[in-house]
This record gives sequence, structure tokens and C-alpha cells, in this order.
Amino acid sequence: MDKRKAWREQEQRLVEALEPRRGALQAGQTRRSRPAGRGGGALSEDLMQKAQTARAEMEAVRRAVARVKVEFNSGKRY
Repeated sequence: MDKRKAWREQEQRLVEALEPRRGALQAGQTRRSRPAGRGGGALSEDLMQKAQTARAEMEAVRRAVARVKVEFNSGKRY
């Protein structure tokens, strides 16, 4: 029973971690896709860095979710 509780808590943390990262990634993509203002067409370094960080965080969470799915499908969970 303790294992199941620990697994459920881990899964809940993954879900909670996924939502803000998804929002940050979408916000970065929206800002990047907007047409540039009067200043020209170059994207700022800061914006590119934030987008890259959000993408990396999202991929880390996706890998963790995939690992949980593999454990579940192989019978190691529940």
C-alpha cells in the first residue's frame, strides 16, 4: 500500500510540474511568433534563452512521464 501511495504522489507531482511548464512554453512560443515591433525582426537573446529553458524543462517532464508509463506497462507499478 505504501508503494501505491508513493507512486500516486509521484504521478501527482509530475502532473503539477507539467502544467506550469506547458504554460511557459506556450507563452514563449506566442511571444516568438508575434511580428516584431518597430525595432526590427531580431528576437532578443533573453527570449530565446527562456524558450530554450522552457523546452528543456518540458522535455525532462515528458521523459519522467514516459518512464512511469513504461513501469506501469511492464507491471512494476500497481
